[in-house]
Amino acid sequence: QIQLAESGGGLVQPGESLRLSCAASGSIVGAYVMDWYRQAPGKERGLVAGITHGGTTLYADSVKGRFTSSRDKVKNTVFLQMNSLKPEDTAHYYCNLRGTNAWGQGTQVTVSS
Repeated sequence: QIQLAESGGGLVQPGESLRLSCAASGSIVGAYVMDWYRQAPGKERGLVAGITHGGTTLYADSVKGRFTSSRDKVKNTVFLQMNSLKPEDTAHYYCNLRGTNAWGQGTQVTVSS
């Protein structure tokens, strides 16, 4: 059973950066995709970014050019570097191992001046 734990959220001003981490307990073997989702109050959870075991990434249009996903295979950790943050990026961010019920507890990102 893979368990995920996000960290790195916080309160920042518009234009600043944050780096989220998603640490997986246990080894993830074989092909996988780790996705990042976010959910703002009153809105549905939406896909933000994803990264495959091979390093291929995908991004929602709203974050392209600002967010970058990466992974550390040795540490079983996936990262989401978020630059040029906007107030509309405010949400609870979650990671998910695609195709499983493995979700972390999420980490809150608040962008406000």
